[in-house]
Amino acid sequence: MSKRDFYDILGVAKNASAEEIKKAYRKLAIKYHPDKNPDDKAAEDKFKEGAEAYEVLSSPEKKQRYDQYGHAGVGSAGGGGGYGGGGMNMEDIFSQFGDIFGGGGGSPFDSFFGGQQSRGGGGRRVAKGSNLRIKVKLTLEEIAHGAEKKIKVNKQITCKTCDGTGAKDKSSVSTCKTCGGSGAVRRVTNTILGQMQTTATCPTCHGSGQQITAKCNVCHGEGTTRGEETITINIPAGVSEGMQLSMAGKGNAAPNGGVPGDLIILIEELPHDTLKREGNNIVYDLHVSIVDAALGYSAEVPTIDGKAKIKIEPGTQSGKLLRLKGKGIPEINSYHRGDEIIHVNIWTPKALSNEERAILESLRESPNFKPQPGKNDKSFFDKMKEYFE
Repeated sequence: MSKRDFYDILGVAKNASAEEIKKAYRKLAIKYHPDKNPDDKAAEDKFKEGAEAYEVLSSPEKKQRYDQYGHAGVGSAGGGGGYGGGGMNMEDIFSQFGDIFGGGGGSPFDSFFGGQQSRGGGGRRVAKGSNLRIKVKLTLEEIAHGAEKKIKVNKQITCKTCDGTGAKDKSSVSTCKTCGGSGAVRRVTNTILGQMQTTATCPTCHGSGQQITAKCNVCHGEGTTRGEETITINIPAGVSEGMQLSMAGKGNAAPNGGVPGDLIILIEELPHDTLKREGNNIVYDLHVSIVDAALGYSAEVPTIDGKAKIKIEPGTQSGKLLRLKGKGIPEINSYHRGDEIIHVNIWTPKALSNEERAILESLRESPNFKPQPGKNDKSFFDKMKEYFE
């Protein structure tokens, strides 16, 4: 099942401003919030869908990739989930509310419905690990067919001794007395409209809801240590130089058992020995002798799928463009593939034997060997421009 367009989900135009996108998401979040629609699976799905759309469209970098490549530009890179709701849990979604609704995060309905806990954990703030960026180099063949890469990443991982709690043992963890374990404190302010209740992060536990009396001897209370992880990355066919993919939850681990960051994968194309990429098309320079160009022959050319045979017609001129349909790079999430364009170059020998020279001298005055340029002859660059347009 294909995903809906993020702009359609929020009901905004492609050229909508950041403020318009934020306003649209706020309206949608209020309408479908789980606190307002308890036990309503359809509303919860729309709530998550809106959060996914906002996460991408509120980020200039992610929005640019989405506008250029669609969902593929912000999709997953192998099993780890992608941007937004596909890889987000309720804690991730509610963490957005600090920017959207103000305050210390959590449910925006706390002040309206007596401070009931949301499905995201109420006012408790969950720390998120930092993102990691790596560069993956791909050959033209890997780009054309997709690739699976196993990458060793040095990063912050969850402490195995304390399972990320940061505590020496279970008895060293207690509920925060200031916030009662909620991670947030509520303040009541008298205004001309009456009493207003606001929620802020607990200053004692900093939103975790817990206090540690004895720290872990290995991670010293952080909940994370430095380590190495081997990550399998599935690269989809059709990626291009500079494209970024994301694996949710594969970045640095967060302190005190929080949400891991994401792994950002930057694509780098390795140059090919004989083939050149032009968009989704492949260009190959074929050098043909004068004799073969005049008489015609069957030539073998390289493609990203192996070797292929093409027919050089008698009298082929230098600069002729031939096409192998469907032998180019596939479009991401599409069955369409580009073509391979073969540029014919007539090769002229620099050294001749006496016999070869005599043969060519005998042909010099032949009308068929006199240049006969046509009025509408075009340069190679004009032909290439015309072809690709």
